[in-house]
Amino acid sequence: MRDFIVVVGGYGHVGSIISAELGRIYPGKVLAGGRNEKQAKRFCLKQDGRVLPLTIDIYEKPDPDLFAKVKVVIMCIDQTDTMFSRYCLEQGIHYIDISANFSFLSQVRSLQWLARSRNATAVLGVGLAPGLTNLLAMQASALMEQTEAIDISIMLGIGDTHGKAAIEWTIEHMLEESSLTDCKEIDFGQGFGTRKAYRFDFADQHMLASSGKVPSVSTRLCFDPAVLTTLLVFLKKTGMLRALRNKQHRERIVHRLVALKAGKALFAVKIDGYGFIEGKHAHVECFLHGSHEAEATAIVAVWIASALYANEHPRGVFYIEEFVDFEMLAPALKEIASVCIRVERYLANCLSRRKK
Repeated sequence: MRDFIVVVGGYGHVGSIISAELGRIYPGKVLAGGRNEKQAKRFCLKQDGRVLPLTIDIYEKPDPDLFAKVKVVIMCIDQTDTMFSRYCLEQGIHYIDISANFSFLSQVRSLQWLARSRNATAVLGVGLAPGLTNLLAMQASALMEQTEAIDISIMLGIGDTHGKAAIEWTIEHMLEESSLTDCKEIDFGQGFGTRKAYRFDFADQHMLASSGKVPSVSTRLCFDPAVLTTLLVFLKKTGMLRALRNKQHRERIVHRLVALKAGKALFAVKIDGYGFIEGKHAHVECFLHGSHEAEATAIVAVWIASALYANEHPRGVFYIEEFVDFEMLAPALKEIASVCIRVERYLANCLSRRKK
């Protein structure tokens, strides 16, 4: 009987929150897995038997006897190939991935045929961005009869606790030529104000664009406090940010950022949707304000894992916006986030505003 849930990276920054919450819902059926046996056991000792430790290396063949009892796997670490994902789907195990790497996610997406043939389901891009940003973007699009463009903007608070892997990923993508360019003033709503946000290569824009439903999608990023955004853009423009290509320099910065607590533990998402309603140019604004990004990611992952565990889902490989609507997830988020949606109609072409 398949009744276990494996959380790979289940004692890490985000994975530990996912493991603990699933352990509360399915006590004794959750395995927090990873290569570090001591860390796994140390974490599980604090869970009063609700979560069990598992030593696992995703680049080695899993124990077939154990995985014959596994129903759902949640992947909380980045992978370099689809070997483990493929193995899960081949075994008929449902699979959830919180990776923000679109190149990898698109490779798993190509396993659609395998998932369907083995009666398995995979849900990809589960988290804040990608994840909730995708769902809010689709919410904005659904409010219009025709969608011309979607702009996604994200503010991350440095006062929040960010995992080492997430910081490393962000730094790596800052070094890309297109990142921290194309500045735009974004109104993040009441209590957050207007900030300068810059283009950033989050996976959500690529996932949404691949659906063909939105002609133009972009994602921008800024930080709180705002001075950090200004500093990073300056370092990028002057070429000083390239020093982070050096592994030792990068590791020192990552270590300091993991320990840094400046500003508030907040995140904010703003969706600007442009299109038409009743033949008139329209601007739809969706705001998501919350605290503790890791908790938001965990809430989304736990909700989807519970749906897969209950067999309430179609078979195949899905990007998150193909699997769930924002309104379905909203009740689970109410303790850490608030949502506001605003629709405006213009007689003048509001797309001209978008270009300013």
